[in-house]
Amino acid sequence: MNTSPYFGRSDHKMRGFTLVELMVSMTVFLIASGLLIMGVQPSLKEARVNQAYNTTLAAMRLARDSSVAQRQVYFVTLNNGASPNTVTITQLSTGNLIDTYNLPSDVKYQVLPLFPISQTVFPMTPDAFGVGATPIDFDQGIAGGAKNVVYFQPDGSAQDANGNFNNGVVYVARTGDYYSARALTVWGATGRLRGWRMDTQSVTGIYYWRYQ
Repeated sequence: MNTSPYFGRSDHKMRGFTLVELMVSMTVFLIASGLLIMGVQPSLKEARVNQAYNTTLAAMRLARDSSVAQRQVYFVTLNNGASPNTVTITQLSTGNLIDTYNLPSDVKYQVLPLFPISQTVFPMTPDAFGVGATPIDFDQGIAGGAKNVVYFQPDGSAQDANGNFNNGVVYVARTGDYYSARALTVWGATGRLRGWRMDTQSVTGIYYWRYQ
């Protein structure tokens, strides 16, 4: 007597997937993968903008904290002349480059056409610095200083190469994407840093800077 567990079973129950079944399964998988990628893309873009902003903010804070702690002058240089944009920290007395940070390739220091330009009426530029036309806009109201360099002093203040208090703003954004825009302001007398995010009024649709 044949006691095999397969004895008496029909052949069609032992077959694998047919070609049609495999094609249907693959199609469903590809559609699901495409939907997942489309859903994740906005989050990835947001993460890269936040990375660019946080990198700039962290470099500024590190330079200021190092200046205070070590009683040395450290200066930060922001560069939007190449891709990727970079931010560097250098110790003034030795000329040693302490660190270089790269922004994500799709985010840069830049201004967009509809950025606020007023220093007196809504919508205003961040902390009323500049006129929203220069991506890296330090040394506000001072002639002869570099727009893209900030020297942090042992007392915590931010100055330019000539010893003037260095107020200013830097803008970070993805090209054409207003909701990706961030800004960072520096107050020269104290070295205080403030972050800003682009928003819009629900009724008028006007873009304005919101403190974050």
